[in-house]
Amino acid sequence: MKNEPRLKEKYDKEVRAQLQKELGLDNAMMVPRFEKVVFNMGIGSAGGDKGVVDEIEKEMALIAGQKPVRTLARKAVAGFKVRKGDVVGMKVTLRGRRMWEFIDKLINVIFPRTKDFRGISADSFDGSGNLNIGIKEQTVFPEINPNDVTALRGLEITMEINSISDEHSKALLDKFGFPFKENGKKS
Repeated sequence: MKNEPRLKEKYDKEVRAQLQKELGLDNAMMVPRFEKVVFNMGIGSAGGDKGVVDEIEKEMALIAGQKPVRTLARKAVAGFKVRKGDVVGMKVTLRGRRMWEFIDKLINVIFPRTKDFRGISADSFDGSGNLNIGIKEQTVFPEINPNDVTALRGLEITMEINSISDEHSKALLDKFGFPFKENGKKS
């Protein structure tokens, strides 16, 4: 059997007990934990071009290590020239080992490679403890060869955290070294 991902081991051996004590939680099941990571990329005006859709699908598969799901338009919108059933985006859901490895890569590789990165805003939480991060260019991922990219595309990463509040989720992310802005400065 393979070893557990580095961050999962750290969570199980150190972080969980520390958070339970620091947050004053009586029940170990109340300690915040990662459930899944979902990231998606909108296709925009390129939805009708099969070559572009295939290219985006290939890039997302490289980033995630698994095949993305195509998201389809639910209804036609004439103003955007979208018909019902057109491909409007791609999404990937990561759980388990892939999720932990992706979070590790996000902290140690993606954020440092991001141009003009100033930290994550505390406003990125959704009120339920989940964190939403926008990445402007897919080229910050080491799996993507910048010479093969035809257009820069952004993607959104959502980390679903089982937590009772945004503050508890932030405490979990702080333990793993997520770079948050504090009063306009990177922490």
